[in-house]
Amino acid sequence: MSVTSPQIIELTEYVPKLLGRLQLPDVVGEMLWRDYETQVSVDFPSPKTGDRWRLTNQGCVGHIPLTPDFHIILRPKVKLDNLLRMLEYAYQLKSFRFLSGLVDCQTLLEFYQRLADILARRILNRGRQGFYCAYIPKTEHLPYVRGRVDVRQMITRPWDTKIQCYYEEHTADVEENQILAWTLWCIARSGLCTERVIPTVRRAYHLLQGLVTLQPCHPRTCVGRQYNRLNEDYRPLHALCRFFLQQTAPSHETGANATLPFLVNMSQLYEHFVAEWLKAHRETALLTQALDIQSQERVYLGQGQGLYLDIDLVLYDQATGIARYVLDTKYKAASKPATADIYQMVAYAEAKGCQEAILIYPTPLSEPLNIKVGSIRIRSLTFSLAGNLEQAGYCFLQDLLGIGNRE
Repeated sequence: MSVTSPQIIELTEYVPKLLGRLQLPDVVGEMLWRDYETQVSVDFPSPKTGDRWRLTNQGCVGHIPLTPDFHIILRPKVKLDNLLRMLEYAYQLKSFRFLSGLVDCQTLLEFYQRLADILARRILNRGRQGFYCAYIPKTEHLPYVRGRVDVRQMITRPWDTKIQCYYEEHTADVEENQILAWTLWCIARSGLCTERVIPTVRRAYHLLQGLVTLQPCHPRTCVGRQYNRLNEDYRPLHALCRFFLQQTAPSHETGANATLPFLVNMSQLYEHFVAEWLKAHRETALLTQALDIQSQERVYLGQGQGLYLDIDLVLYDQATGIARYVLDTKYKAASKPATADIYQMVAYAEAKGCQEAILIYPTPLSEPLNIKVGSIRIRSLTFSLAGNLEQAGYCFLQDLLGIGNRE
């Protein structure tokens, strides 16, 4: 089989796919099971499966290049244009106004390539203007005086011809640029860009290569950064970098294949999307209830920090600072809430001293929940991904807060 024409196996979220024993070599099936067990459930050929492979997408979207001859495409159960809009909200890309027309992309990989091209071109443009530099403190033994010297060491070590100097160096080798370089390196290794895009990515990477140290950057590095008038234009660049690093960071084994997987965890994406949608619409909706939003709040249990709860969303009363609602997203197909999820919401509400706990699902439940456990009211609500996301969001707010739909 040609390396340029790999066999493509497509898996839609949570829909099992059966393959004949000979359709998937044992070594490839074992690689998928060993390296991607959280993304794809693998049942080996057995009497239970009718001597066939059974592969089930566990709620991921993207591309896994297992070998040059076998690639796995993980398809979403939501429409592609809604998936792209979720990504815009979740990674705070919507406000930068450079995604115009990207919803016309026919595939998620095409969307990935278009974003990679945008990022590379913006980095090249920043390079023409000059990359951001800062003063970094350094300590070195030098044969000459630079900056401040260590007089005590000079007295105690008069035979040492080199001088301990403390100085600041004006350099572009700072975290702002290291994030860009590492992201471009990951994109170049991904194998997902066409010959039309990859030269631009490589050109931007080589521009930075001579200025910064290449070192791994975690997606969290792109969040909560402080910007000033000299590097404000790095804000959208780092937002894009966070998207790429979270989906293509080389955290999976790929064997002899040099390419990296591109994987979007739909459960995490749904959680981030709901949080960012609420924050983006607080002025038109939540303001009527005078509520503040806190996402991913960590609550420590006891005096130490060994036990804690991470709550998806907490809505606070602006006037009193008291928690009004605790919310948790559940991206899964279910007819009714799981008992464990109810226990979880009771724990969240008790930890925050709150009486309203909400479980959020992407599709309506056949057995919706509306119960009280002691003084805590627990409900299940829907933030649908099936149609217009804006309308779905306002319907969710109407059910949550009792407000009417607004344009």
